[in-house]
Amino acid sequence: MTHAYSYACRDCEGMEACPASVIAETRDEVWKLMGHHARIAHGENPEDWDQETRDYLDTLIKEVDV
Repeated sequence: MTHAYSYACRDCEGMEACPASVIAETRDEVWKLMGHHARIAHGENPEDWDQETRDYLDTLIKEVDV
């Protein structure tokens, strides 16, 4: 079994209606995909996220078996 990392936007407070989720081989890949999704789907600029927001989002990235 291989390990990967996942993020589901709906797990983020205030984003419960968003169906997007990502799975990638590394946490870094997930962060890049999260940023891409935030720009396209939510009109957010991930560069504007403060450290508190980044720390919170990091708790939503889960290790999964694939």
